[in-house]
Amino acid sequence: MSTWVAGVDGCPGGWVAVTLALDGVADPLLTVHPTFAGVLGGPPAAAIVAVDMPIGLPDQVGPGGRGPETLLRPLLGARQSSVFSVPSRAAVETLDYRDACAAALRTSVPPRAVSKQCFFLFPKIRDVDALLRADPGLRDRVRETHPEGAFMRLNKGAPLSQPKKVKSSPYGPGLEERRALLEKAGFARAFLEARPPRGAAFDDVLDACACAVSALRIARGEAQSFPSPPGRDAHDVPVAIWI
Repeated sequence: MSTWVAGVDGCPGGWVAVTLALDGVADPLLTVHPTFAGVLGGPPAAAIVAVDMPIGLPDQVGPGGRGPETLLRPLLGARQSSVFSVPSRAAVETLDYRDACAAALRTSVPPRAVSKQCFFLFPKIRDVDALLRADPGLRDRVRETHPEGAFMRLNKGAPLSQPKKVKSSPYGPGLEERRALLEKAGFARAFLEARPPRGAAFDDVLDACACAVSALRIARGEAQSFPSPPGRDAHDVPVAIWI
């Protein structure tokens, strides 16, 4: 029986997951789930789930966000803006945008409000956080990763030269740069070019594939955490980006 791992990215339909057999004997599975609990339930249930979403929320935020962001961002060159600064738990747990900005300003040094783009991710951050706080057994299984970091590793340590979007629209050269790296990593070209399932876009699927590569390397003991060792938030949830 195969052991499975999954790479997960947020998407308009909820969460898009690319699930891989650790031994490589089965084709990858591509699914969309409305909740993160659905991702964890499978089938098949993945032993490692690497997700592009902040895990572990600080009570106070310094310059540049949490420690993982400040460590990873400088390695990504022109792609470093993809690693956004995660505000405090007080801000993330706030449902109103103005209240979230007020909470972020109170809990950051220097004071910093919340971008609308970041605010719209709060429900997904809370989705993952609630599960990990309720079930400590998930904290080693579910790991935060970042697709641009994974692509950098696939690109022999060099940041990607092209963005995946330009002015919020898919950018062909950037998507192709990512497909080429994933194909070298073992994904079939037909899988990478197939129409995405309802609720997901091409870039969501490619990012989930990159996260799946991180999941494979975590399972094999080949991934690096930023920071190393991981930190912990006030609820004992690990704080690290795994690449």
